[in-house]
Parts: sequence; C-alpha cells; structure tokens
Amino acid sequence: MGWEVWFTVAVVLTVLFLLATTPAPTEMVLLGAMVVLSASGVLTPREALSGFSSTGVMTIAALYVVIAGLRETGAVAWFSHAVFGRPRGLLDAQVKMLSIGAALSSVINNTPVVAMFIPIVQEWSARFGLPVSRLLLPLNHVAILAGLCTLIGTSTNLAVYGLLMQVRPDAHLGIFDLIWIGGPLTLVGIAYALLFSRRLLPERQGPKEQLENAREYAVEVRIHPGGPLVGKTIAEVGLRNLKSAYVLEIERRGRLLTAVGPGQILEAEDRLTCVGIVDAVNDLRRMPGLSVAEDQSFTLNLKRRQRQLVELVLSPTSPLINQRVKDSNFRERYGAAILSISRDGSRVAGKVGGIVFRPGDTLLVEAGPGFAERHRHNRDFLLISALSDSAPPDFRRAPIALGILLLMIAAATLEWVSLFEASFIAAGAMVATGCMTSRRAAQSIEYQLVAAIAASFALGVALEKSGVAALVGAWLVDMAQGNPLLALALLYFSTVVVTELITNNAAGVLMFPIALSVATAAGANFMPFVIAVMVAASAGFITPIGYQTNLMVYGPGGYRFVDFVRYGLPLSILCGIVTLLIVPRVWPF
Repeated sequence: MGWEVWFTVAVVLTVLFLLATTPAPTEMVLLGAMVVLSASGVLTPREALSGFSSTGVMTIAALYVVIAGLRETGAVAWFSHAVFGRPRGLLDAQVKMLSIGAALSSVINNTPVVAMFIPIVQEWSARFGLPVSRLLLPLNHVAILAGLCTLIGTSTNLAVYGLLMQVRPDAHLGIFDLIWIGGPLTLVGIAYALLFSRRLLPERQGPKEQLENAREYAVEVRIHPGGPLVGKTIAEVGLRNLKSAYVLEIERRGRLLTAVGPGQILEAEDRLTCVGIVDAVNDLRRMPGLSVAEDQSFTLNLKRRQRQLVELVLSPTSPLINQRVKDSNFRERYGAAILSISRDGSRVAGKVGGIVFRPGDTLLVEAGPGFAERHRHNRDFLLISALSDSAPPDFRRAPIALGILLLMIAAATLEWVSLFEASFIAAGAMVATGCMTSRRAAQSIEYQLVAAIAASFALGVALEKSGVAALVGAWLVDMAQGNPLLALALLYFSTVVVTELITNNAAGVLMFPIALSVATAAGANFMPFVIAVMVAASAGFITPIGYQTNLMVYGPGGYRFVDFVRYGLPLSILCGIVTLLIVPRVWPF
C-alpha cells in the first residue's frame, strides 16, 4: 500500500471537515484539494483539471444562460403564475412543486429540471412568503429520485448502462425498466419531504432575502388592462404574502382605497402603492401585469434591457437639498427617474413629486447602463450602488424563450443531439433572438459553482488512481462471503459513501467494475448489482458534493453543510432499505 492511498484519504477527509466546520467557500475548498493532489504528484495536471473539460460541467454552465433568458423575458414568472397558481400554504406548495418536478425529471435529465425550477421557486417563495430552504432541497432530492425512473432521467444511468453494454452486450435494459425501482423511490422521496421537511430543515431564506436594516421604499405600480391580474384578489396574485413588501393603498379612478384587505379585487389601471425593501421593488417590476407607475419613468428613452435600479445617497452639498422633486429637474439633470425615496431607513410618505430633498436621503432611481460609473465621483452623491439583475423583463419575448427551452428538452430527450449540444444551441438562441444580451449571458453563469463541480472531479480521479477504490472492492468481496443479499447491501452502501465523496457519474463509473467482481464472487446474476450501483450513485443526499444539483441549490436555498446531513441521511437510509427490498425481486439473483 503506497503513500498515495493514505494521502488521498487524508485530503478527502480534510475536504469534508472544512466543508462541515468552516465558512470557507465550497469552490475554494475543492479547488484547494485539486491543487494539493496535483502538487503532491498524486495526480498529473491533466488529471486534476479533467473536470474542467467535462461535458457535464460545461452543460451546467450553458443551462445557466438558458435559465437567465427565461428570467430576463419574464417567462419564469409567467410559468410560476400559470402552473403553480397561489398555494394555500407550505404543504400545498410542496405538493404542487414536487409532483410537477418529479413528472418532468422522470423523462428529462434532472439537471436542467433543477436549474429551471431554482428561479421559479425563488420567485414563488418571495411572492407568497414561503421559506425557500424547505422547498429547494426537497425538490432537488425528489428530482434525483424521479430521474431513476428511466435510463435517460439521469446521466448516471446512461454512464453505467454504457459500461454494461461494453462488457455484457447481451444484457437487456429497456428505457422504462427502471421505473420498478425509480417509481417507489420517488414516492418515498415525496412522502418524506411532506412529512419531515418542516422538522429537519430550518426556516431559512436564500441570500437575497437575508437582509438586515434594509431601506424601505414606497413605489407605485400600475395594473395593466387585459393583464393576468385584472379581476384577481390581492391574495390570489401573491401581493398579500410578500415577505418584504405589502400593499399600502390603491388609487382607483380618483378614489383612494386604504386598509387594503386580501380580498380586494384588482381592476385595470389601478395604481397600487407598495412598501418594501429594494429587492421587493425589483420583484414587483418582474410580475406579469404590473409596471412601475411613476410617470417620469416612462419618459426615459431606454429599452427595457438597458434599465436598471440604482440607489443614491444625497450629499449635504448637493444642489438638490431643500428642493421638491418635481421642481428639481432630476431626470433632465442626471438622466434617471426617481421611483422612491427612503429617509433614515424608512419610506417618505406622500407622492414622490412633493417630497423635499434632505441630506442623507436614499433615492431609488431607474437609470441606463453606465449611470453608476458616470456619476461615481459626482459630489452630489455620497454613495452610488447599482443593483444587478434589475432590468424589467420583456414579457413580449417570453413565448420565444419558452419555445427555446421546450425545443432544447425535446432535442435532448429524443436524442437528436446530446444535452451538451442542445444546451449550448439553446443558450446561443437566447442571445440570437434578443431574449438577452451577450453581456448578460456571460454574467448569468455561476462561475463559482461551475468551478466547484469541476474541481470535485479531481477527488474521484485520485480515489481511483491511488488504489483506494480497488481496496474497497477487495474488502467488499471478502466481507460478502458468498451471501448475495449481504454482498448487494455492502455494494449499495459503499457506493453511497463513494458518491458522497465524489460526483455521481464518477461514483457510478468507479463502482461498476466492483459490482461485477462482487457478483462473480457471490456466484449471482450481475443485473441486481448493476441496478444497485445506478441507484446508489445517484443517492448523494448527505453532502453538497454528492450530486451536482446539490451544489446548484446550496447557495439559492441558503443551506449549510449540516442541513444536507440532517435532511439527507435519513432519506439515504430509507432509499437503501427500499432498494434492497425491491431490486432482488425484480432482478433475481
């Protein structure tokens, strides 16, 4: 046993320790491990960087562009409104989300399904005041389990099946044969989420919602005639349960409606005064059927995609001090439209035009690109802060964006092209059709996440190259002692351990030859062992690096390492028990 074995084990344990006990970014820990393995000689530079050339990793990067196109056009908000509607509570929200997510993941690769649902769940949570932490992780786990229903539901199934066809070309496994194990596991995952997510997952919001001492603004929004909000109540459209905003009053045909209740029906051309923090204002601008109602904002000669929200703090030497907004010619002077004003952290009551500027006032304005850079050294302002991703959506292009997404899914599902090719074609189509700009496409990619997933591949290569994987296989053969059920159980839980340390695809590829060896040693049919590897390699619920989509929901859900352990460990044990009960009956020894 060479030093590489002990060194690799030490690196893997250190990675898990750092992820569990320190606030260090996940990508930095994994990149550090990659560098250490390469510098020590356990891996060559090419092997250490193998994840960065993986089609799976690059596919995730392209999918972020596709999803950004849906968000830019407002298609995400439209889909959420049309498909999910208004949930009656967390349980109702989970039932709708998990059932639809499971149905899609059973026939579509679960990675794009999770990527598509992340912004939908975020928007849904913000609108109806639901904890995103109790939605995203259950959705992620159910999507993984539903992907086991078909050969094309997860890339792990395809990877293991490809190896099986190379070694045993006479073996038969139809595209829907896995539903005998995938179906029951999906039902277990849904039931587990509905029964235990409240107890095991904290009520935590994502980074966008974790705001303290946030400034409060009052903004008028207008109800579009013929839009989806006309005839609906405040509660039905989600304006009642916004986590960080509320409807203060409604102006209707010259009358002012105060003390707005949840049953108040909205009418065309209603002007709603909404009070909330800046992120809530941004969310309001992205709701179908709503638009900012301050008249001066419509006179900005800017396209939708060029508009962004900017916060300004007035300096004591500003010439605006002691002037009313409507007398200050603010729009002509600075090329921006004032939406609202906050003073000492609270909104300033009254119409914006009648407010008198005071030193230290924080102005929420809508401006064009480059505004912050042009006025960064302007002494009229103490601070200028532009909000990213704050352009109002172009709902006219929402059908185009949805069409591109559906074509991408169809092309990959029907195997016209690979998911890698389909995702890059769809990303290019989003830019080519004007659903988003090339600059916004580049900004939409979560480079930290992509780096984390790519770096995690190095751990898998090191485990195989150092001989750790071979030692595990030999140990399993000795422990089985000819008992096929015991051998199956040992193989399953060993594969779970491996997939928690590396990626799902790497775990499947790594454990496949071990599965064949264990089957041969036990004198049993190889199929139940192959199926067990497929299932276990995807059952990476306990650590953020156990499955690539775990890392995708890690940040948006506001999760910590311990959340994955607390929620994922019982589910992993349940799935193991169900697998050991069903697999030998469907695929006998």
